Amino acid sequence: MSGGNAAVWSELLIGFFIIGGASFALIGSIGLARLPDFFSRLHGPTKATTLGVGGTLIASSIYFSVHGGGLSLHELLIMFFLFITAPVSAHLLAKAALHLRESRGGGDAGTDR
Repeated sequence: MSGGNAAVWSELLIGFFIIGGASFALIGSIGLARLPDFFSRLHGPTKATTLGVGGTLIASSIYFSVHGGGLSLHELLIMFFLFITAPVSAHLLAKAALHLRESRGGGDAGTDR
């Protein structure tokens, strides 16, 4: 494989991850604005936006590995922390909302009034 052909393939792969990541981020943002209740709004962006940022970081890692002369691991560290902290923060927000609803006498925490 020649150098020009490898550059084309890397650019196509980078473009795929950027478009895929941006699409997931857009879907998560639309979900945040359009879904009816707090728990639905929490679920959509947590999953989709995390995948969107992950796709963008993979594209960045590929770009700087190909054009920077060495393996770029900074983006992998960012993804690791993102994939660890996003579910934990979503879980804490959901638990706080459940406790707040129960303390106000909201009845069954599984149903929305």
